[in-house]
Amino acid sequence: MKLLFKQRFFSWFDSYDIYDEYGSTVFVVKGQLAWGHKLQIYDHSGKHIGMVKERVLTWLPKFEMYMGENYIGEIKKEFTFFKPRFTLAYQGWQVSGDVWSWNYEVIDQAGQLIMTASKQLWNFTDTYIIDVVRPENDVLALMIVLAIDAAKCTENSRQ
Repeated sequence: MKLLFKQRFFSWFDSYDIYDEYGSTVFVVKGQLAWGHKLQIYDHSGKHIGMVKERVLTWLPKFEMYMGENYIGEIKKEFTFFKPRFTLAYQGWQVSGDVWSWNYEVIDQAGQLIMTASKQLWNFTDTYIIDVVRPENDVLALMIVLAIDAAKCTENSRQ
């Protein structure tokens, strides 16, 4: 399953529209006023399905993931020199990126590919193509990309 993750151009807070490969809206993400990023995820009908919330006052960006109101894990950026890497405290999944921080992949404990995400260049807003191997992981894949994008934003604002 492929998803197109596209940030809205005019928005006071982080807002994203997520489309399927046919151009239909699958998810809508709305940012809320909070210390750090707080991103609410809704399905196409407006039903709340999850949240990604940044923990503030940490040395490197760290995000909590919620499915509905239930905490399911966290993703945090690791200190590395070349390739970005994130620790994902969810079922032993691992996230790694390329040296340019444009392409990411998530693998499970057995080394099986869960998803890939590629940042699309030459767009006015942050845009990613997310390729999810199993459709039941689509919300988690979205949460991971939201956290990575927000981590990059946080790091850029600190520099």
